[in-house]
Amino acid sequence: MDSPKNKRREFLRAAGLAGIAVPGLALATPGVPSTPPEAATKGHAMFYDVRALGAVGDGKTIDTPAINRAIDIASAAGGGTVFFSPGEYLCYSIHLKSKVALYLDQGATIVAADPAADVSKSYDLAESNKPWEDYQDYGHNHWHNSLIWGESLNDVSILGPGLIWGKGLSRGWGAGPKAENPGVANKAIALKNCRNVIFRDFSILHGGHFGILATGVDNFTIDNLKIDTNRDGMDIDCCRNVRVSNCSVNSPWDDGICLKSSYALGYARATEMVTITNCMLSGNYQEGATLDGSWKKFPAEEKVPRTGRIKFGTESNGGFKNITVCNCVFDGCRGLAIESVDGAVIEDVACSNITMRDVYEAPIFVRLGARMRGPSGVTVGSIRRLILSGITCMQAEGSPKIACILAGIPEHPIEDVKISDVILVNRGGGTSADAQLQVPEKEKQYPEPNMFGTTPAYGFFVRHARGLEMQSVKIESSNADARPAVVLEDVEDATFGRMKIPRRPAFALKSVKDFSVFRSKPVPDTEVAATEKMEI
Repeated sequence: MDSPKNKRREFLRAAGLAGIAVPGLALATPGVPSTPPEAATKGHAMFYDVRALGAVGDGKTIDTPAINRAIDIASAAGGGTVFFSPGEYLCYSIHLKSKVALYLDQGATIVAADPAADVSKSYDLAESNKPWEDYQDYGHNHWHNSLIWGESLNDVSILGPGLIWGKGLSRGWGAGPKAENPGVANKAIALKNCRNVIFRDFSILHGGHFGILATGVDNFTIDNLKIDTNRDGMDIDCCRNVRVSNCSVNSPWDDGICLKSSYALGYARATEMVTITNCMLSGNYQEGATLDGSWKKFPAEEKVPRTGRIKFGTESNGGFKNITVCNCVFDGCRGLAIESVDGAVIEDVACSNITMRDVYEAPIFVRLGARMRGPSGVTVGSIRRLILSGITCMQAEGSPKIACILAGIPEHPIEDVKISDVILVNRGGGTSADAQLQVPEKEKQYPEPNMFGTTPAYGFFVRHARGLEMQSVKIESSNADARPAVVLEDVEDATFGRMKIPRRPAFALKSVKDFSVFRSKPVPDTEVAATEKMEI
């Protein structure tokens, strides 16, 4: 028969807490103090039960003082785990500290309280981020006005199968408390300049402007989270060595997993060495419907942006480098977006094994622009060395008539993009008049796939690009479409092989050099040294 000590070890191993054991402590039991406060200061504790330190967990009492006290005691003892047994812990700002983990047990919920009339008893005030505040939106400039936050920390974890419910958080715009008002919080979790951070197994409901905002966080693991929220799921900004895996994000009103490289730290720092794998992104379901298992979709007549995607940008000062996105599912949302508009260099990015159903607007959107929101004197960025492979996509009926888009700006082409093993089903419906449309440059405009309106192609619209290779790509339309499948404008060195396109004209070329297509249906093998205008 296993001893109580062995059972405890098995529990810790299953909970992901193995290796932090300290002699002489029993596991916390709901309602039973596991560690007297006086013992906690002597370094003998393994768990610091928030109930033992005064938390009630009845959903009515503000439990923040007890929770922050537990974190302080654990920190003073050299580290440990602050334990939340089942209950609803109504809170204002919780302060994370180094070498302290929060463990949310099954049935434990941290609830963001409504802002208090007395600002001194409400959420922490937003700190100043001057003189950098003009270079990114309000939410990216502040971290302290959050439900849970930490700054300049190391070795921090939030673990367990419990829930963080941002009930009283501002979403930054629309109805509800305004994020700029003192005593209002707009993020479920915010971190700045931290390292060695683990988020695992918990869920976030109604996370405000950001479910998670991480700025300047290195060695960051986000695993098996479920986020069902009213704006961004998670924003990973100026971070290095990040692993996002096995997460589900339903975020109809904004982005699901968003990589950024803003100027919020006061200097341009790249987001790099990032993997995003085995994740589900959606904008198709009503808030909470993925967490409660109802999977209830929005009524057809309700206007929802259904954003929900993986995106690089728009804040893009520092760049994105050495990044992989693989084995992900998109459902009822916008597609993959890779954007540099503030001077960022985006390079060495591979996106593979992605399925998309009911995609709104462009399934693939790669944009190099010149918004240039940042310090003066910065030059236009670049996008180069992208590999997009193993992608299947079906556009939603009723979505705009927009193709996949790769668009640079004059004198600044997107370079060295390889697209292979793709099946694209566009919703179709384009007319002969649509095929003649002249797409505006809009190089300083906020980047979104709908910025150009209807595209003159139904498969791919490519402009200002060099070194494009497309192999084993099948393009279809679910409704009749009079547009060409692929339109190239100001493109140099473009190679297409083993393409499958339902009819001709398959390609429309404008100001194109060094074009070739081979072993493709229904077009013959063709090489073009240069042309101002032709169709194939």
